[in-house]
Amino acid sequence: MTLFDVQAVRDQFPALNQQVHGRPLVYLDNAATSQKPRAVLDVQEAYYTQDNANVHRGIHELSRRATEAYEDARIKVARWIKAADSAELVWTRGTTEAINLVAMGWGLDNISEGDEIVLTEMEHHSNLVPWHLLSRRTGAVLRYIDLDDQGRLILDNLDELLTERTKLVACGHVSNALGTINPVERIIEAAHAVGALVLIDGAQGIVHLPVDVQALGADFYCFSGHKMCGPTGIGALWARRSILEAMEPWQGGGEMIRFVHKDHSTWAEVPHKFEAGTPNIAGAVAMGAAVDFLSDLGMEAIAAHERAIMEYALARVGEIAGIRVFGPESLDERSAVLSFLLGDAHPHDISTILDSEGIAVRAGHHCAQLVMKRYGVAATARASFYLYNTTEDVDRFVDGLGIVKGIFG
Repeated sequence: MTLFDVQAVRDQFPALNQQVHGRPLVYLDNAATSQKPRAVLDVQEAYYTQDNANVHRGIHELSRRATEAYEDARIKVARWIKAADSAELVWTRGTTEAINLVAMGWGLDNISEGDEIVLTEMEHHSNLVPWHLLSRRTGAVLRYIDLDDQGRLILDNLDELLTERTKLVACGHVSNALGTINPVERIIEAAHAVGALVLIDGAQGIVHLPVDVQALGADFYCFSGHKMCGPTGIGALWARRSILEAMEPWQGGGEMIRFVHKDHSTWAEVPHKFEAGTPNIAGAVAMGAAVDFLSDLGMEAIAAHERAIMEYALARVGEIAGIRVFGPESLDERSAVLSFLLGDAHPHDISTILDSEGIAVRAGHHCAQLVMKRYGVAATARASFYLYNTTEDVDRFVDGLGIVKGIFG
């Protein structure tokens, strides 16, 4: 496979061309949010400077152009994930809102007392708390798939865990805290065998892996724009059209109605019945530009590049005495996330020292407190790599960890 020119890619990201604390920036916090290429920034600026108008509601030229750009972006993103129909793609503020939309719009009408929702110990809080809220309201029972010592889901008892009471399985495609790539196809097949639906949190999966929602077979797939070179405040819910058509809207207002009477309203067709109010038009258009950018590079090429960087990073940190790396040992089972502890250094101290060297990493529980509890730690430091990172970035990172080790021993 022909990989892209990484330096040429880096040159397209203005934020990477800066110094932090007098040193060239090494940005390794991509699991939290990615940087944005000039192509995405330019499209967003062009919308506001040339086409700024509300969508669907105006006959004038600016509204026509805004509507066309907004709906073209929906088609573009839907095609990128191989959706059967662009109407299956609902714009949201991000993965979190998409999951909440399913919990409230589908869950309240389809989950009853005693029904079971199966989750995993590795979930981001965004794929836990909405189900906690739903459980409180409905009396549903939450059950969990456990983790092994390498941060992999234990699926040996999956057939026992899933029963006729199981109504939904909600699982992350890729763990933000461990980097684990989950065998979601196996989980989906088992869930469907007992009549349950499956929601996949794709916030990390969509970034690193080619995604074909039809081949995957899930019922809901949720993802964000800002982790995949797009802007913040925009994301999407994909769901099978038959499910969306059967669901009630979870928010009311303009745009999502067909007719409004004094005592009731009727709804617009999908996806618009789930998009109440003025949407993030510029964000949607820019997310479409991010899809163009990623498509031009090729998701297979991006995955191959990240695998090579991760292989190099694991080898380099393996040279450091006292480091504890979390997540699967096999590169086939993990993405470009390196979660770790180093000796007696607190993760916040690690992050602070690395920041003084111009290196950005994340420290904390990564909105995955169940993961931290599973491994008996309060927090980890996390370096997460993306398409614009290089082996030189890894070397700077390892040099920074040498400074940490020199301070803490």
